[in-house]
Amino acid sequence: MATPASFNPPPLDGAARLWGTIALSLATFMNVLDSSIANVSLPAIAGDLGVSANQGTWVITSFGVANAIALPLTGWLSQRFGQVRLFVTSVMLFVLTSWLCGLAPNMPTLIVFRALQGFVAGPMIPLSQGLLLSSYPPALAGLAMALWAMTTLVAPVLGPLLGGWITDHIYWSWIFYINIPIGLLSAFMVWSIYHKRESVTRKLPIDGVGLGLLVLWVGALQIMLDKGKELDWFHSSEVIGLGVVALVGFLFFLIWELTEEHPVVDLRLFKRRNFWSGTVAISVGYGLFFGNVVLLPLWLQQFMGYPSIDAGMLLAPVGVFAILLSPLVGRNVSRVDPRFLASFAFVVFAIVLFMRSHFNTQADFGTIMTPTLVQGIAMAFFFIPLSVIVLSGISPDKIPAASGLSSFVRIVAGSFGTSISTTVWQDRAAIHHAQLAESISTSNIAATQTLDGLTRLGLTPDQALAQVNRLVDQQSYMLAANDVFFASALIFMALIPFVWLSRPKQTGAAAADAAAGAH
Repeated sequence: MATPASFNPPPLDGAARLWGTIALSLATFMNVLDSSIANVSLPAIAGDLGVSANQGTWVITSFGVANAIALPLTGWLSQRFGQVRLFVTSVMLFVLTSWLCGLAPNMPTLIVFRALQGFVAGPMIPLSQGLLLSSYPPALAGLAMALWAMTTLVAPVLGPLLGGWITDHIYWSWIFYINIPIGLLSAFMVWSIYHKRESVTRKLPIDGVGLGLLVLWVGALQIMLDKGKELDWFHSSEVIGLGVVALVGFLFFLIWELTEEHPVVDLRLFKRRNFWSGTVAISVGYGLFFGNVVLLPLWLQQFMGYPSIDAGMLLAPVGVFAILLSPLVGRNVSRVDPRFLASFAFVVFAIVLFMRSHFNTQADFGTIMTPTLVQGIAMAFFFIPLSVIVLSGISPDKIPAASGLSSFVRIVAGSFGTSISTTVWQDRAAIHHAQLAESISTSNIAATQTLDGLTRLGLTPDQALAQVNRLVDQQSYMLAANDVFFASALIFMALIPFVWLSRPKQTGAAAADAAAGAH
């Protein structure tokens, strides 16, 4: 039954607002955590289910593809079924699919359940943002955004650490089972607090063609990005085929959705300057950030000898300043132009990556951790101001659609960032390896002395050369990582003008508008 059109619930106060914030944060935390917790458990999952490590990566891919497809559908689904009902249903289905993932007897079954889990998880993030904003008065909208951002910042850091501990000390199924009590508690609390604040619903027709095209091109694109490196990119006919399907599907999807009366994804939001400029800035910035987050532990584990738990510990300090500063940013985003805050975040990101571009193979734990600690400052100033810019001027009924579409673009950008950064890293390493190998000759005194020293230690000439090659590999990949870090720093600086293309309402009215009635 549709809620009366005039219904516009006031902000929550006191204990209701506190418990509402906790309930929404639990669901958001569970969702974001699950997107990263399985990464470190892949070897154990693949081994237990009797498949190769490459086949095991489909546990991650299936979740990401389905989640990316579901995100832009949030606006249509929330208008059709109501934001509160959709959110609670999404959480309950997430609990069910998590339980099924833990019970999966083989890899094909697990992949199917992970895809279902990723799909039902799609509406949770944008709806949690909208419901949280509706819980706070306009004056505290920035604080609401800060609390939401803190949850999404901490979960990816804890995911690998928690996943590794559970896999080592209990069993991999429990990385899914832990969602059950959290999800049930969150769903019960959200329904208890918000069920009388349901949004207006409309019986919208189903855009079947648009939905089919969305599934086609997003699925092809995500699989191409995930498998491209393994298949040597466009030297593979499979990757070329996926790329053609993604491109043609996207073009047909674009034409159809822009001409459809009731599109499944409201692409007309990109007509708004604040939305498209903010979405470009936050998405490209997130792609750079995520690509480097993936690259750093790969380099540490493969070429610096760090075990996975230590590599995870080096990434954990990023949450320190993010947690401490996010409430401060949230309280002041209504007083300070969000473009200044976002620009500051990009400058700090650039400084962090410039520091990393000077790493060498002798870098100790403290040297590597320092930029990670500083990066927490950038993260606190990144999500909140840019989210405010993206939502600036968006009417309350469009908040779920805008948040879902922006999140979709950001997640796809994260996939691009991961694929591009690791591919460039490999390519640059090959170039550096060739350059360094040129100096390994009888005319190079240092090279001959090293080989003689290894031979005197009892190694055969071939073993000595293999040892030198390992040293060259280590240096090559370190130099290649430095190249990626430096290039990323330059791109972060180049992104700042995109922020200033936006024209957010003064005094943080973007967040205030959203908070005034995200329903």
